[in-house]
Amino acid sequence: MGAGRGSGLPTGSGPVRARLVLVVPAALLLVLGLAAGLVLLGVPVPTVGERMPDLHAPLLVFGFVGALVSLERAVALDAGWAYAAPALLATGALTTLSPAPLLIGQAIVTAGLLLHAGQYLAIWRRQAMTATAVQALGAVVAVAAAVAWCGGVPPSRLVPQLACFLILTIAGERLELARVGGPGEAAQRALFALSLAFATAALVTVAIAEITVPAAGALLIVLVAALVRVDVARATINATGLPRYIAVCVLTGYAWLAAAGAGWLLGGARTEGPVYDATTHAIFVGFVITMIMAHAPLVLPAVLRVRIAYHPALSAPVALLQLALLVRVVAGDAWAVPGALVTGGVLGVAAIVLFAATAVAVSVRRGTASAPPATPPSPEPPSPEPPTTGPPRPGPPPRESTDRVAP
Repeated sequence: MGAGRGSGLPTGSGPVRARLVLVVPAALLLVLGLAAGLVLLGVPVPTVGERMPDLHAPLLVFGFVGALVSLERAVALDAGWAYAAPALLATGALTTLSPAPLLIGQAIVTAGLLLHAGQYLAIWRRQAMTATAVQALGAVVAVAAAVAWCGGVPPSRLVPQLACFLILTIAGERLELARVGGPGEAAQRALFALSLAFATAALVTVAIAEITVPAAGALLIVLVAALVRVDVARATINATGLPRYIAVCVLTGYAWLAAAGAGWLLGGARTEGPVYDATTHAIFVGFVITMIMAHAPLVLPAVLRVRIAYHPALSAPVALLQLALLVRVVAGDAWAVPGALVTGGVLGVAAIVLFAATAVAVSVRRGTASAPPATPPSPEPPSPEPPTTGPPRPGPPPRESTDRVAP
C-alpha cells in the first residue's frame, strides 16, 4: 500500500483535487461497509438499499481498500489511465447499493480490478521487482474473485481470495521496504514461491474448499514467518516515535494473520459460525486495518500532499482496535459470552472513528503550533508543492520514517 515507496517510481504530480475526488467516495464506502457490518450484528443503524448487509465484504475490500490501493498506484505511475481503476472500483461498489441490477455494479468493479492489475504490469515494466510481482499476484486473485462474484458465488465463499488480495498487497509493500539491506535474491525467490502457492490455494478454495482452505492456512503461517524474518519492523521496534509506532502495528498485524492461518488450518472450510467470524476478522481487522493505521501518517502525504503529524495519541485507537478484536474473537467466538460479538464489533467501529478523529486533531494542533510568526512577504515564497513541470525526481531509499512513504 505505498505509491512508489521504495520502487524508485515518482509519487506523481497530478492535481491533488482530482485525487481528493477519488478519496471521498472511498471514505464513504468505509462508512457504508462498517454500517453493513453493524447491521449484521443486529445493531440498528440506517441502511442504503436492501442489499447493503450482504455487501459488507465487497464494500470494504473492493470499494474502500481496493480504491485506495489503486489510487496509490495511479499516483506512482502518474498516468491518466491509471486513475480509472480507483474511479471504477468506487463507482462499482456504490452502484451495487443502488436499485440497478447487482451485476452492473459487479461488472464495474471487475473492470476496475482488471485495470488495477494493469497498473502492476506498467510498474513492472518500469522496474521489475519481486515485491511488484507479489502484489500483482494479489491483484490477479482479486480479479478472479470478482469474476466468481459476478457468477453468483457469495462473498462468504470468496473470503480466502479477498484475503489473499489484501495480504499479498501488503506483503509486497513490506518486502519492498526491506529490500535495502534486506533479503537476498534467494530469499526473495522463496517469498515469491510462497506467495504463488498461497495465491493458488486461495484460488482453488472456490472449487474444493475442504482441502485447500487448510492448505492455505498452513501456507499463510509459513508466509507470515518468512515476512517477519525480513521485515524492517524487527529493527525499528527498538526505535522511538513514528518508526516504533509503525513497527508495533506491523508486528501486531502479523500476529493476527498467523492466528487466522491457524484458524484455517485447524478449522477447515467455513462460511459461517464462530471459526469463520474469528478468522475473517483476524485478517481484515487485525491485520488489514491495523496495517492501515500503521501507515496512515504516511499515506496522505504521498497521495494528497497533506501532512498527517505523528503523535503518541495515535496509539490509543490502535490499542482500542486490538481490545475490540480480542473481545469479539475470544469472548464472543471462543467463549460465546452473550453480547460479546456486538460489543467487539461496536468497539472496533469506534476505534476506526477515533483513529480518524485523532489523526485530524493532532495534525491540526501540530500545524497550528508549528506555524511560523508573521514575517514580511518574501519576493519568492517557498512553495509547499513540488514543481509540476519537468521530469519527476526519484524518491529517497525506503525508510519508514520519511514523510513521502505510503503503506
